[in-house]
Amino acid sequence: MAAYRTTGGATGARAPLLTPGQRIHDGLVVDRRLGEGAFAEVYRVRHHVLGPQALKLFKHRTSLAADFSRLDEARILSTLGHPSIIRVFDAGTVDTADGVRGYFTMEYVAGGSLHRLVRSHGGTVPVPQVTTVLRQVADGLSVAHGRRQPVVHRDLSLANVLVAYDESGLRVKVGDFGLARETDPVTRAASAQGTVAYMPPEVLIRGRGYSAAGDVWALGTIVYYLLTNRFPYDAADPARAFSPARFEQPLRPPGDFNDDADDALEWLVADMLRVDPAERPAMREVAERAVPRARPAAPPAERPARPPRAAAPPADELVRTAIALSRVPGRLADAADQLEAALSRRPRLRERHLTRLTTWRRGVVQ
Repeated sequence: MAAYRTTGGATGARAPLLTPGQRIHDGLVVDRRLGEGAFAEVYRVRHHVLGPQALKLFKHRTSLAADFSRLDEARILSTLGHPSIIRVFDAGTVDTADGVRGYFTMEYVAGGSLHRLVRSHGGTVPVPQVTTVLRQVADGLSVAHGRRQPVVHRDLSLANVLVAYDESGLRVKVGDFGLARETDPVTRAASAQGTVAYMPPEVLIRGRGYSAAGDVWALGTIVYYLLTNRFPYDAADPARAFSPARFEQPLRPPGDFNDDADDALEWLVADMLRVDPAERPAMREVAERAVPRARPAAPPAERPARPPRAAAPPADELVRTAIALSRVPGRLADAADQLEAALSRRPRLRERHLTRLTTWRRGVVQ
């Protein structure tokens, strides 16, 4: 399940297990449902001291013992402690419309996933931001991989890397560790699961266990997509997804699709996407090689015009609404969430309003 996948279609027809205003315990109240996946629903909740949080609720009718076994995700997250990995706050059980269920609460990120970041840039993300994403995710996962018994994510994708902004600028956070497992201490591998487009060949074709090298492959796939707006090795083609032949073709470098991709970044991505897992760099090496390289912005006249966006309110309107909301007593956190969503949707607004967002997050109204 993607961390905050919005509801819709068939899943939207199912009645939520929790309702707005429902009290989880004395300090925690449900705001609204954010989304759901195969095994869990995700809600935005409000803690009376800590403010907005996300609550992951296991939705299938099982024994409490089974629900608590699924809380392995919370246990794993609580031990990692890195700014690029979603923090966990609490875990327990709650009465729902369909019986008692297990839950845990975690950090709430209003900026959406890397999917939204790609859309906000019209298909390809600027190279400095791509290298920032790569370095931060690799740095966080290197902590998980570096444990005595390594933890592998097994389902790293655009959907479960979330985007936030702090005083230093862009900050991404890896979430949805629902498939994460500690590796077998002998084989250093976990069972094979995950999303097909991000699966390494040793798992997808050869049926081997998922190792830390598989996470490196998935992150390489993410970076390739951010640079090119396409998956490597024809991974998006359903007719070829499970074909060993697609890995026999040489990887087309990102520079074939994006003139701004520099040589060092291309070499790193190529190393991460090597078919032989033994040839891929460790996640710590990836983090060390992923040094952001700033490039001068093109003059305004040279920038291609972006197509008009429809459906959602203009980002400028969201900013104005957020500013008005910030002046309402007790609504500063909500105003900050709305402003962060606006900055995620429209990159050109970040330089103008990032300072405002960071001061709001500290509880100060400009």
